[in-house]
Amino acid sequence: MAKAPDYVILGRGRWAQRMRQIISGEGRSVALIEETRQRPSESESDYLERLANAMKASRAQIAWLCVTPGPHVSSMIQAAIQAGLHVIVEKPWYGSSKQTQRLQSLARAKGRVIAVHFEYLVLKEVEQWKADFHPGTGCSFGGRFFLSRSDRSGISPIDNLGCHLLAIREYAVPASAISEIRCDYELPDERLVWIDVGGQPLSSIEESGCPPTSIHTTFDLEFALRVATQLDDYKSRNPAR
Repeated sequence: MAKAPDYVILGRGRWAQRMRQIISGEGRSVALIEETRQRPSESESDYLERLANAMKASRAQIAWLCVTPGPHVSSMIQAAIQAGLHVIVEKPWYGSSKQTQRLQSLARAKGRVIAVHFEYLVLKEVEQWKADFHPGTGCSFGGRFFLSRSDRSGISPIDNLGCHLLAIREYAVPASAISEIRCDYELPDERLVWIDVGGQPLSSIEESGCPPTSIHTTFDLEFALRVATQLDDYKSRNPAR
């Protein structure tokens, strides 16, 4: 039997420590790189080289970028690919279409995979939606995602939580029309998505807690870009959201 791949986690925060525990719990070797920020005196090429060398030294096969999403993530992905590693990125994806295509082309040329982690797509109910209703033509899709805790990410709720809802739509019922997306912090916990036809309820999924994080539940940058594009379009049409 082939040896399970080893991981290197980039990041130093709560999420990096949580993922380290989860991956270690599956019997995988996990290294940690905490110094992930570009130094003020460091050029882009020197920064990429430093990260790539650190990832090579870890002897891992997969890099998990447990850092806050933002423009820096593209550089970190490039460094990981240069180091010969597959990459897992946290949502939401903020890269442009041009950046997405460039990184995907680089990964394909190197025989590597870039994936974005959408943990709610592990739910069996979402898989059932895909089996029963895909592609969702003629359906309307809605969702609410509220968290009782305050924001820890610095990311707006519509981006941080809304991308989960629209990832479910994109995976299971991409042809459905978006009727309502509501997301916020410091409200009673609620995670609910539904589809209806002509105003008549068809099916709903309610999740009372966070699903078990799976290191296997990943989708590529192009999937994440489609989710981000739909989210941006929804925000432009519903600025109050």
